[in-house]
Amino acid sequence: MLHRYELDLVWQGNRGAGTTGYRDYGRQVLVIAEGKPELQGSADSAFRGDADRWNPEELLVAALAQCHLLSYLHSAVNHGVVVTAYTDRPVGVMEQIGQGGRFTGVTLRPHVRVADESMAQMAQSIHREAGENCFIAASMGFPVSHEPTVSAARSGPFGT
Repeated sequence: MLHRYELDLVWQGNRGAGTTGYRDYGRQVLVIAEGKPELQGSADSAFRGDADRWNPEELLVAALAQCHLLSYLHSAVNHGVVVTAYTDRPVGVMEQIGQGGRFTGVTLRPHVRVADESMAQMAQSIHREAGENCFIAASMGFPVSHEPTVSAARSGPFGT
């Protein structure tokens, strides 16, 4: 089955002279998708972008983290793991080579809280499955690694 994802991207950085010089234009963009809030984007501030707007590199890391989260929650249900909280602090590394570059890796660092200590081992192990099932991670040409931690809300079988 094929899925399509369409959006509109509008460059907002024409300061009146267009791209007459590297310093003569802004990097502001607007990402628009029907029925969703507009997303303000720009280049990374290292590349003359606006630090208060999302840059494509951050969005890539965010997409990987969100995809892993959603795949993980699905795996948790399939394995009887009750997740009560999930946070992540992912880190992406990009190597600049001349005017181009590439990501060399992203490390996801999810922290999962489960309802009971008896679920902790399975909760830890299903990160591998979730990583394999994440569409976005499967599409990357660089490694996406995981450094998960798990804690439990209660000890013993369902708190007893």
